[in-house]
Amino acid sequence: MLSFPSTAAVGRPMPKEAFYKRLTLISEVREKFVSDVKRIVLEYKLAADTLNVDQGGEVAEILVLSLELKKQELDYRIVENIARQNAHKLLFLLKFQDQGQLALYYGKLYKTPWQPLVDLTLSAKGLSITSIWEGFIEQIAFNNVECKMQNAELSIDERLKKQESILKLQKEIDKLERHSRNEKQPKKRFELFTRLQDLKKKLIQMEN
Repeated sequence: MLSFPSTAAVGRPMPKEAFYKRLTLISEVREKFVSDVKRIVLEYKLAADTLNVDQGGEVAEILVLSLELKKQELDYRIVENIARQNAHKLLFLLKFQDQGQLALYYGKLYKTPWQPLVDLTLSAKGLSITSIWEGFIEQIAFNNVECKMQNAELSIDERLKKQESILKLQKEIDKLERHSRNEKQPKKRFELFTRLQDLKKKLIQMEN
């Protein structure tokens, strides 16, 4: 279960109508906000005084918002719009029944897989709120722990860019493999096989 020190706890429900009326939303997203989000709660305020860490850095505080959903199939444009139109750094806890998901916005929306709420954890480690926020980005945006550790000397932006390139290349490989299995002409299959080998070598180089 996601938990932070009691000194950071707020637990204040936020009226849904007043909340979404402050946002600039296209009608489709507004309708889904109304129909899909059941309840919004400001769960925690993570700041220097509530966590007993240094104030230094660009990030002054992180607000943890929980969104209780009416169904698990959420339009994530709702979360993205909340994050982009708020001056604070926001960490989202999305909840549906006994399942939960963490999300945050950093250039784009990153989220964890859905899992039981009791298994949902996030470590708030760091000497400042900025370093804690960077730690949240690492834990949510990077799914491959081994890759994360191997690239620890890179900045977060560099690692995110590298991860995007790896995922894009993996999708290209998967697409070519499907194409290769369905290809009947031997010559064309050989060309696809050669291309696949080149891409797989490139993938290995990128992952190291």
